Amino acid sequence: MKIYAKKILVILLLAVLLLFSVAMVKVNAANEVVEADGTGQLIEMKEKEKKSIEDYTEAYGSETYGFTAYLLNIIRLYSIPLCFLGIAVGAIWQYVIGIRKLDVRDRGFHVIIAFVTILIIAQVLPLVFAIVVKGWRG
Repeated sequence: MKIYAKKILVILLLAVLLLFSVAMVKVNAANEVVEADGTGQLIEMKEKEKKSIEDYTEAYGSETYGFTAYLLNIIRLYSIPLCFLGIAVGAIWQYVIGIRKLDVRDRGFHVIIAFVTILIIAQVLPLVFAIVVKGWRG
């Protein structure tokens, strides 16, 4: 019975190695295709971002104001998931770990307050910038 187990183990090992080698060949072929397409996609993304910056520059009437508005928009978009993640971590510190350790509970509360504040500022700042630059500047 031990001989059969060894034979089965060797056969399974050979099958895994065969599947691994076939998978590596497919991955290498896919990487070559991605490298060919990747360059085109990167150029396309770069041109899209340049066009977006040009649109902001045209809307705000200055290269500096347009680039600042573009950056504030990027910050506004990425702050939502990052702040929700920070709020979730703070809630875990406060309500899960904080049950046993009071100092961690306070830290969790402070983390929640900090991320909510950052979220509010990141969402309101582009609006305030647009009002000040477009409204008062003329």
